[in-house]
Amino acid sequence: MSTLDRPTAPDPYELLPQVGSFTVTSESFDDGADLPDAQLFDSWGMTGDNRSPQLSWSGAPTETRGYAVTCFDPDAPTPSGFWHWLLVGLPADCTSLPEGAGAERGKHLPKGAFMMANDYGLKAFGGAAPPAGDRPHRFIFAVHALDTDDLGLDDTASGAATGFTIGAHTLARAVITGMCEVPEQ
Repeated sequence: MSTLDRPTAPDPYELLPQVGSFTVTSESFDDGADLPDAQLFDSWGMTGDNRSPQLSWSGAPTETRGYAVTCFDPDAPTPSGFWHWLLVGLPADCTSLPEGAGAERGKHLPKGAFMMANDYGLKAFGGAAPPAGDRPHRFIFAVHALDTDDLGLDDTASGAATGFTIGAHTLARAVITGMCEVPEQ
C-alpha cells in the first residue's frame, strides 16, 4: 500500500476536549499556505533552513499563566503523527517569537522557556520533510494558553507526555497551519 492509500488523519485538536480560542499569525507564512524553504528540514533530501517561523498571538484569556508552542504533522505515515516542535515554559507576557527562536540551545527564547526532543530527536524546531510523492502534509502550529506557569516537565519528557500535560492545562488554543508537499523524485 502506498502512503497515498491511507486515510487522511483528522485534525488532532478536534479530537480533544474543546477549549477557548484566540488568534495566532505569522510573518513567515499565511494560514493554509505552503511553508517557505526557511521552515523545511535541512536533511533527508530537503534543502531547507530548518528555522522555526515567526509567530505572534493575541486575545488569550486573562487568567493565562504561561504558554506552550507545538508543531505537529498529523499526516506523517506513522500511527502517531510527527512532532516537529515542543516548546514550554513561555511566560504569560510573551506574545510573539521571532523566526528562528526554535534553534538548538534556545538562545532566542525567553528566560525559563525550553524545548523537548521532537521526533527527529532534536531539542529544537525540526522543519517540514514529508515523504516524496505523498499527499500534502499539514504542519499545525498551536499556541496553548495555560493555567500554570510550570507544567512540571523537564526536557526529557516525550512528545506524547508533553502533549498530554499541555492538554490538561490548556485554557485556550490558537492554531495556524502551514502546508508542505514534496513531488515524487
